[in-house]
Amino acid sequence: MNRLALRILPLVACWAAMWSLAAQSPSGPIAPQPGIAVQQPPPLPKIGVRVTLVTTPVTVRDSKGRMVDTLDVKDFRVTDNGVEQKITHFDMGGDPLSLVILVETSSRVAPLLSQMRKTGILLTQTVMGSSGEAAVLGFNDSVDKLQDFTASQDRIESTFTRLQTGTSGSKLYDAMAVGVEMLSGQPQPAADKPGRRRVMLILSEAIDVGSDTQFGAVLRQAQLSNVTIYSVGLSTTRAELQAAPRDTTPHPTPPGTFGRPPQPGTVQTPTTEDARYGSGDLTQAIIWAVQHVKDKMTANPLELATAGTGGVHLATFKNRSIENAIDEIGGELHSQYSVTYAPTGTNEAGYHEIKVTVVKNNLKVRARPGYYLAPPES
Repeated sequence: MNRLALRILPLVACWAAMWSLAAQSPSGPIAPQPGIAVQQPPPLPKIGVRVTLVTTPVTVRDSKGRMVDTLDVKDFRVTDNGVEQKITHFDMGGDPLSLVILVETSSRVAPLLSQMRKTGILLTQTVMGSSGEAAVLGFNDSVDKLQDFTASQDRIESTFTRLQTGTSGSKLYDAMAVGVEMLSGQPQPAADKPGRRRVMLILSEAIDVGSDTQFGAVLRQAQLSNVTIYSVGLSTTRAELQAAPRDTTPHPTPPGTFGRPPQPGTVQTPTTEDARYGSGDLTQAIIWAVQHVKDKMTANPLELATAGTGGVHLATFKNRSIENAIDEIGGELHSQYSVTYAPTGTNEAGYHEIKVTVVKNNLKVRARPGYYLAPPES
């Protein structure tokens, strides 16, 4: 009995100690002591981004400017940094669209808002199409999701009829960044499945007021995400002429001035600004923008964004109305080619120049000029 008691007593003492500790331990998480830093979880490892697929829209026109839609995949040649690539997916106007429409709703374009409210049915019929889906973002001093992705044409048209005038700001770059992020989640074409064409359509002035996002950063991401940007440039000069007389309100630039400097040696007018849209070779400016993402851009951002992604910018000076511009963009979208390839044999870091050519002569080809890959961080 004595030996048994000697064996049991240590166990009883151990159980008593454990019970005492449990009674003293607090329930729930332990509060940190004053002056003692809370241990943070280790940072997640950085994962390098690698481009696995590159998709470029290809618009082909004849010598008279008419769309050419009779070509086949064997008629195209694609190079990436001079290295010929194998086309893994080819389509002509058939892949359905995922479309994000950005609409400036600032007070500066208020006189044009009544016209834009009527464009909903034109956007659904000529741009979105019967198999597409669309979302609508409005922007002024804020970026507002007016309609998430939907295949319902009625919802898109209803969203446009309810457009309201906002504040005087114009966060164009922030809105573009949100649009690119939304489109990045949509399936893109691959060798074994059609996917969706990622398209952004901007109805806006060629000016940004108040964005936190830099233009070069959003253009770089749009290129990496295979987003094609189209834009309809709203004319603040036309808006002022159409506006009813009203009291003077704060304006981002003085009356009669423009949001960018004039060409050297010229007097800046709506006519000279119109002549600048779509003119000249913008490739060097595009390369500079995506390589210097922290620097401010002084050139027309809509021109650079569209040219840098394979789209087109249409200004509404002179005789081209908002409706005509949308109609032209819709006609091009559904009559252009889509070419996809997986980059091989090229240096991964730096700017990649894309060149698309066709074997037939006397045809004008327009595609995105390239994309930029930042070097991996050490």
